[in-house]
Amino acid sequence: MSRLVPFFGFLLLVALFGFGIWWNTQHDQREVPSPLINKAAPAYVLPRLDDPTQTVSRDSMLGKPYLINVFASWCIACGEEHPVLMTEGQRIGVPIVGYNYKDEPGDAKAWLDRHGNPYAMVIADHEGRTAIDFGVYGAPESFLVDAKGVIRYKRIGPLTPDVIEKELKPAIAALQKEAP
Repeated sequence: MSRLVPFFGFLLLVALFGFGIWWNTQHDQREVPSPLINKAAPAYVLPRLDDPTQTVSRDSMLGKPYLINVFASWCIACGEEHPVLMTEGQRIGVPIVGYNYKDEPGDAKAWLDRHGNPYAMVIADHEGRTAIDFGVYGAPESFLVDAKGVIRYKRIGPLTPDVIEKELKPAIAALQKEAP
């Protein structure tokens, strides 16, 4: 019997490996449920990238829905997403607030100069402390915040034309139906 223990151990590892493969084919790795959905966005006060003497806060953004897009100049996936924001950004129906994440201000400004700026404004979180409150895993990520400051949608990973059409625009349309 003791000679079969390694064999059963091997079978258990094969079963776990097979389950892992099956699980990954059945679930989108970007679909991480956020505990912040339908809850108030975390309080923040962050400087603007273009003028660090001015700050933007959650409270100052109340009254209008907006999309926060987390990006950084060092983020490769942000470079893939950025052309989509440049073409689709004006058509999604809400302003996009760029959230520059753990980036040097000069690098971020140069990156936006080089690739274009689809954002209504850009706020900077150099240390990434506020991003922790938002539950940011990395860049790019996007949060749709309604006029009451409640997070209604979160996307981990790049926004694509398909994601914008099938997920983001319906979420924005739902917000507009709720508006008084």
